[in-house]
Amino acid sequence: MRLYEQGNAILVENFGELGPLLLIGVLGMFLVLLTLPIVLKKEKDPLDKIRNAARELESGTKDKARLRRGKAGKDKLAKYSDFLEPKNQEEYSAVRLKLLQAGYRTKDAVRTYHFLQFALGIAGVVLGGIYAVYSATTGEPSTQALMVSVLIPGACGYMLPKYWVTKRQQERQEQIQNGFPDALDMMLVCVEAGQSLDQAIIRVSKEIRAGYPPLADEFEMVSHEIKAGKDKITVLRDMTDRAGVPDVASFVTVLIQSASFGTSIAEALRVYAAEMRDKRVMRAEEKANTLPTKMTLATMMLTVPPLLIILIGPSVYGIVQTLSNVSF
Repeated sequence: MRLYEQGNAILVENFGELGPLLLIGVLGMFLVLLTLPIVLKKEKDPLDKIRNAARELESGTKDKARLRRGKAGKDKLAKYSDFLEPKNQEEYSAVRLKLLQAGYRTKDAVRTYHFLQFALGIAGVVLGGIYAVYSATTGEPSTQALMVSVLIPGACGYMLPKYWVTKRQQERQEQIQNGFPDALDMMLVCVEAGQSLDQAIIRVSKEIRAGYPPLADEFEMVSHEIKAGKDKITVLRDMTDRAGVPDVASFVTVLIQSASFGTSIAEALRVYAAEMRDKRVMRAEEKANTLPTKMTLATMMLTVPPLLIILIGPSVYGIVQTLSNVSF
């Protein structure tokens, strides 16, 4: 009991009243970090392996699961896939689609994404804990302030990969949307020159790479999948999912309908390319119309105060001079 009181007195003297609480928090953090390798290296139950294998054989998804996992021997995160990858197939597909639309197409993209969320979250908590200990030694912060200083960096580190992927997804979709009318015009020229649709896609993917690399990558992937023997309609619909742009989805619908009803692809491209050019002009006009509203605040802050100073300044100066003379 005396040893406990002495230790408590030393902690209070060095770290303030929250010294014992900080010690408990640091010990808890170290215990969590020590147990993480044990949790991550936890072996599967053999019965669970048998059930999963039987379920894969029944649903016919065994080959897809092997393709998704890739070469587990070369991937350092493969042995942690059960911990890092979502168990729900719908959640996994949603994250996978979002990463595809952001331009991350590797087999272990989902695993890497969740690993970065976990690692950056832990790093933020550790940095926040170090800052909390430092602030406790230099002052007497409240318990709420210490908790906020630990939790906020951890939350920011956990949300950073999600923010980055969302930002990349929006930028990539914007580039595809901006370059799609030019790609359609070039594709129309190629088709009218006598090339097939497959050859036109290959040609367009080479020509627009300098200006719109994401759209060129999509067309190049379409050409490779068609050469590999995949159904053209399925390839075009996969392109719609990867792009995530309504204009591309409408274009794919036009091509599918043209192939189904036997109409001319050149005529469909001509009509749709003209429509895409009109939509691009309308988007530019919409942005131009919203510009005055966005500039209102900046105009008021940067124009009105100097104007008031110029107009009212001499009068105010004259009034101040008059009052000073009268008081004198």
